[in-house]
Amino acid sequence: MKLHELSPAPGSVKKAFRKGRGSGSGNGKTAGKGHKGQNARSGGGVRPGFEGGQMPLTRRLPKRGFNNIFATKYAAINVSDLNVFEDGAVVDEAAIVAAGLVKKTLDGIKILGNGELQKKLTVNAKAFSASAKQKIEAAGGKAEVM
Repeated sequence: MKLHELSPAPGSVKKAFRKGRGSGSGNGKTAGKGHKGQNARSGGGVRPGFEGGQMPLTRRLPKRGFNNIFATKYAAINVSDLNVFEDGAVVDEAAIVAAGLVKKTLDGIKILGNGELQKKLTVNAKAFSASAKQKIEAAGGKAEVM
């Protein structure tokens, strides 16, 4: 087989359909746009979400709540998740991401107090809950706020 003998598999390539190329093509004259009206014009049509003058759905639905764009968003993990690390290890954001405990650190990692810690660890994080700090220190480790 040579390069010039190659051809696509039968039925895999379909000819492009050319609209508005005469009545013999089966889609001539108005080219599927119907007769006159806004959608028949060049550049015609309406913007996305437009409902013909009726109040659009996005404006009919009530607006609820408030999203504070300045809020600090923490990636939270529990004390029990830290048992994957070696005894005596220094656990920081990079180590937590490398271990796969969080995908994105957001504005920092917060350690929560759910579960038990069986290892003595030095944990560096942006924030700790009071119970998490207590459990880390009870296991013989240190909780250091970065």
